Amino acid sequence: MADGTLPMVAPSRSAPQRPGVEVLTFGCRLNAYEGDAAQAAALADGLTDAVIVNTCAVTNEAVRQARQAIRKARRERPGARLIVTGCAAEIDPAAFASMSEVDQVLGNAFKSQAGAYALTLSTARVRTGGLDRAPPSGSATLQSPSAGRARAYVAVQNGCDHACTFCIIPTGRGHSRSTPAGEVVSEIRGLASAGFAEVVLTGVDVTSWGADLPGKPTLGQLVGRILKLCPDLQRLRLSSVDAAELDEDLLRAFAEEERLAPYLHLSIQAGDDLVLKRMKRRHDRGQALSLIAAVRRVRPDTAFGADLIAGFPTETDAQADNTLAFVEEAGLTHLHVFPYSPRPGTPAARMPPVAGPVVKARAARLRAAGEARLATHLQAQVGRTITAVVERPGLARAGDFCEVAFTGGEGLSPGGLAALRIEGHDRKRLIAKAF
Repeated sequence: MADGTLPMVAPSRSAPQRPGVEVLTFGCRLNAYEGDAAQAAALADGLTDAVIVNTCAVTNEAVRQARQAIRKARRERPGARLIVTGCAAEIDPAAFASMSEVDQVLGNAFKSQAGAYALTLSTARVRTGGLDRAPPSGSATLQSPSAGRARAYVAVQNGCDHACTFCIIPTGRGHSRSTPAGEVVSEIRGLASAGFAEVVLTGVDVTSWGADLPGKPTLGQLVGRILKLCPDLQRLRLSSVDAAELDEDLLRAFAEEERLAPYLHLSIQAGDDLVLKRMKRRHDRGQALSLIAAVRRVRPDTAFGADLIAGFPTETDAQADNTLAFVEEAGLTHLHVFPYSPRPGTPAARMPPVAGPVVKARAARLRAAGEARLATHLQAQVGRTITAVVERPGLARAGDFCEVAFTGGEGLSPGGLAALRIEGHDRKRLIAKAF
C-alpha cells in the first residue's frame, strides 16, 4: 500500500493560488505532495479556470470517491477545464475519459510535467504511460507555513518493485526510483528557510531509497546527510516504512539525532504469518516485532503506528486474533485499519473472500484495540514537557505523532515549534498549556 500514512477518504483541497485553479487530492502523502506540484505546473502553463482531480487507486472506495468528486466539481464549476490524474487515472484511463464531465486524463508521469497542462494539448484527451522514464517526483513549490501547511513533504522516492497480492499501486507508479540526495538536501534547505520547522520524507516505498543510485546508499545515510547539511531544520520525520527493512544507519540516526522524530509508521498489514505469506509480504510477525524492539532499544520514547488489513481473503478467526494480539504485543499507538475490499487486477481479488459482515466486525475490533492503546500512551505523557509543531491556533502535533490541543501561546504561528506542558488527555489527543 503506497505510503500508508493517512489515506484520505475525503479529498484534500489545494486552494487556488490564482483565481480558478484548484486541486482535489485523494490518497497518500506522496499524492498530496504531487498535487502541489501539479498545481504549480498548471499555473505555469497558463491555466486560469481549472479543477485537477488527483486520484488514488488503493481501494475501490477511493476510486468511487474520486468519480463522485469529478461529478460534483463539474456541477459547481461548469465552465472550468476538468483534468483527472493520479494512480486511478493511470491504471484505468478509459474509465475516466468516458465520463462526460472530464476534459483530459493525465497519467502520473505527466501530472507535474512542464507543458502537460498547456491549452495547446487540449486535443490529447488521454496521456498515460512512461512511468519508468519519469523522474521520481515533481518539483515542489517552496511555500511558507502561512500558505496553509504546517509541515512540508518532500518526495524522495516513487514506484515499487514488490508484488503484494492485494496492491495495485505498482501498476500506477512503475518501478522504484530515487531522488538523488543532493536534490533532497537542496529542497529541504529551501523549506527550512521558508519557515517550516518540520519536513516529512515521503514516497511509495521509502525504505527502498537509494537502491537504484550509484553506490546504493541507504535511507539512513540520506537521513544523516540531511540532518548534517540542513542545520536550520528543527525536525525531520519519516512517512510509512516497510517492516521488512531498517538499515543500521537509520537505527544509528534514531539513537543519536534528537531532530529525527521519535515515530515510525510501519506497513505491517497483518500479525499472522500465513496471512502475511498469502499477502506476499517480505516480513513475518517475528521480524516486525524484532524491528520495533531494535528501535526502542536505541530510542525508548519512539511510538509506532501501523497499517493493518482486516478480513484478508482466507483469514480465519484464529488468524484475525493473531493480528489483534499483535497490536498489544507491539505496543502500537496509531492504527490505520483497512477493511479488505477486492481490487480488480490483483491476485488477492481471486482468493476466497471473507464475508462482508465478518470483515467489518474484525476491522471494528482492531480499531477498538488501537484506541485503547492510544489512550494508554496518552496517559503516559501526562506531566511531560514537549515541543510540538503548531498546525493551527490551539492545535499542534508532537514528535510521537500525537495530536495536542493547547491553550496559551499567543503569537505562535503554524509551522513553528511550541513548548507545551502536558496536563491531560481526552483519549484521542493530549491536552496541554503553552509556556
